[in-house]
Amino acid sequence: MKPQKRKRVLFVCVGNCCRSQMAEGFATHHGSDVLTAESAGLAPAGVVVDQTVRSMSGKNIDISSHYSKAFRIDEANDFDLVVNMSGYDLPQGIGVPVVEWDVPDPIGESDEVYVTVRDQIETLVMQLVAELRRRAPKA
Repeated sequence: MKPQKRKRVLFVCVGNCCRSQMAEGFATHHGSDVLTAESAGLAPAGVVVDQTVRSMSGKNIDISSHYSKAFRIDEANDFDLVVNMSGYDLPQGIGVPVVEWDVPDPIGESDEVYVTVRDQIETLVMQLVAELRRRAPKA
């Protein structure tokens, strides 16, 4: 029997230095059986901030090799789903489903805020992974 194709999911935030990087890390860690995750930013910061890397290491997920990438509509259309947590409308022309996650931007905040945001994102990612597993055809 042919293996089930994993869904390609793009997580988007503003700088691709905090929230979308966390989501990509959690999705890869918890859901690699049903999805392939990437992330991008509307205005990429150029780096993944240290607090993001540290907060994820608290969950034993290493994203230290991640880097900030730009959101591009043509690339977004290669995905099965775009998850927008930027707080802004995405540019017109996206031809795939977009879901909105209301997640506060922790940039410039304390480590405690990063941990709170991290845990919120983990919950949302786990809900997405569970939904994709429910929808996956049974062998």
